[in-house]
Amino acid sequence: MHFTTTSEAVRAWVHGWALSRGAAEPDPAPWGFTVTTGPPRHAVSHVLTTADAATVREVTAGTTRPGVRLKAFVRAEALAPWIAPGWSLSGEPGHLMSAPLHSARTPALPPLLPDGYRLRTWTRDGVTHARVCAADGTQAARGQTAVTGATAVVDKVETHLAHRRRGLGRLIMRALTDAAAEQGATVGLLASSAEGRALYEATGWRVTAPLANALRGPGPAGHRRPGSRAGTHDPAASGQAYS
Repeated sequence: MHFTTTSEAVRAWVHGWALSRGAAEPDPAPWGFTVTTGPPRHAVSHVLTTADAATVREVTAGTTRPGVRLKAFVRAEALAPWIAPGWSLSGEPGHLMSAPLHSARTPALPPLLPDGYRLRTWTRDGVTHARVCAADGTQAARGQTAVTGATAVVDKVETHLAHRRRGLGRLIMRALTDAAAEQGATVGLLASSAEGRALYEATGWRVTAPLANALRGPGPAGHRRPGSRAGTHDPAASGQAYS
């Protein structure tokens, strides 16, 4: 499967991302989708399949509820002047990335775990999880993937600081993409932080589009300019793959 436009890739990504996060089915709109995750937070995200000044201004000006997030697949410096008062850029800029997945008919190689580590994978409610634990039982690395049709969305990939540079991130990625291919997926998508980009490119993933996030604050606080600190930190943006 090959995406001919960014909009097509975003449409595929948002459905897998919603499934991975336990959200309701994405609610379509002329500009994209609204995704609402379940309790306890009931977080709301507007995901734009295409973004321009008029569309961003319309969506953000019409949203006054604090805490709503906007995901636009453009550079942060382009998004910043488009958002309405009360919104600010959130977290660090990222990327939408994609990669072809190997055929399920190709035998998967056994994982090469460093000594003392243990890999576990399981699938629940349509989401496949992978965890690597250290010898003392603590979690060293994790990730998950959700398959919708021919697309697998890889999500929440993270290696804990004390266990980095041991190949655990690559091991998690291989376990997830092998599982996705076995379920019929032929292409993978993920939203990556700048930190995670190198890991994914080293395993064959390529940038499809930039990704910028914005957050609706409690009042008309104005915009954050690129390079300045955000008033609200997006905790998911601090890992290797983020929301």
